[in-house]
Amino acid sequence: MATRHDTAAPPSKGGAAPGRPPGGSTPTDQEHRRRAKLSRRWQRDVRWSPYAFVSPFFLLFLAFGLFPLIYTGWASLHQVELTAPTDMSWVGLRNYTRIFDDEFFWNAAKNTLTIGIISTVPQLLMAMGIAHILNYKLRASTFYRVAMLAPYATSIAAASLVFVLLFGRDYGMINWALDFVGIDPVDWQGDKWPSQIAVSTIIIWRWTGYNALIYLAAMQAIPQDLYESAALDGASRWQQFIHVTLPALRPTILFTAVVSTIGASQVFGEPLLFDANKGASGGAEHQFQTLGLYLYEQGWVNQHLGRASAIAWTMFLILIVIGIINYVISRRLRASS
Repeated sequence: MATRHDTAAPPSKGGAAPGRPPGGSTPTDQEHRRRAKLSRRWQRDVRWSPYAFVSPFFLLFLAFGLFPLIYTGWASLHQVELTAPTDMSWVGLRNYTRIFDDEFFWNAAKNTLTIGIISTVPQLLMAMGIAHILNYKLRASTFYRVAMLAPYATSIAAASLVFVLLFGRDYGMINWALDFVGIDPVDWQGDKWPSQIAVSTIIIWRWTGYNALIYLAAMQAIPQDLYESAALDGASRWQQFIHVTLPALRPTILFTAVVSTIGASQVFGEPLLFDANKGASGGAEHQFQTLGLYLYEQGWVNQHLGRASAIAWTMFLILIVIGIINYVISRRLRASS
């Protein structure tokens, strides 16, 4: 019997037999290496790009913030004069003990405290009231909000010189208004309390609108449902402000109080330009000399850079204490809420 040997025909082009798809050649080793290189580059970019974006800030802070701070601390431990800033002689903590024994330092510290209280408390109260008014629907509300920032954008020198004219003893408009109602003229630059009130007035005028806009932004973030519920319960506008607005603004009030306190501890331009003699003594009897003026007087008038550096670090430590107090209070507020 004959045996038949059948052989399978080769698959025709385009037939059903499996084969390589047209144009679908497998990636070569070179292609694998190229893709791996791109993948590693993408991973490095994702990992290090954020640091590259924020590096300009840290470089500027290192050059103009951290290095001066450290160098000032080092200079505070030496005797350094403005006439020879590179000649340093080690004195340890003597600069600190000398300023703590200086009655003008404590006078400047007390003046800074009183000016801070006189300027901060009315400033924040007025800012709260202005923000509460602007929170309602008013015509030209955008104009009023921009106008609130006009004093903040005004130059300290220009504002201080205008207030010097207003508080002039013999020609000022304030004394003219007081004389109009039968009050004797006040020596706003020569007496202690009037001069501190006048300096505080400049600070209040410049920063009230700024804090008012901060309060306004916080008020607009309060849900309207709370006010509607309070109104349904019969609460008046004043009761809504006391029981709804103020509790919701506690973190913002704490923030503005701390920032205003820090700003008050660094007051410099207003008392410097308010002085009739345009000096750093803060009046003939140092009646409104602040810590900033005292630092300037020791460093650039008396030319004691080492002592001025000690004053600067003392002010820095005061700010650290204020920051710690702020942290403790904010934690307790969060815990209570």
